Amino acid sequence: MNNRYSGIEGEHLAVEYLKKSGYKILERNFTTKIGEIDIIAQDKNYLVFVEVKSRNNTQFGLPVESVTAQKARKIIRVAEWYILYKKKQNCLCRFDVIEVLRGEINHIKNAYNRSDLY
Repeated sequence: MNNRYSGIEGEHLAVEYLKKSGYKILERNFTTKIGEIDIIAQDKNYLVFVEVKSRNNTQFGLPVESVTAQKARKIIRVAEWYILYKKKQNCLCRFDVIEVLRGEINHIKNAYNRSDLY
């Protein structure tokens, strides 16, 4: 299975998992000039920005380990743009990572936040 197909399948599994967990999916693959956020969802009072990482094995580490500080900062910048664009400045926000490893989901809530990275 190639990486692109694995990523698309991983995002699909993540969306289905989030829906079953009661999340409302607001955006998929939200893209700006700065970068992309895989999934933006609503979880009760939280606006959740989700990065999905898929792998078929751990030869190069766990999927979450590929979310570097640089990648997280880029996601935060895209999220800040989204918040301004959608006029959601007063909402609570959270940054999650969903690992998909051999089809199994591991949802890491609050994987990082702005104060961790700046």
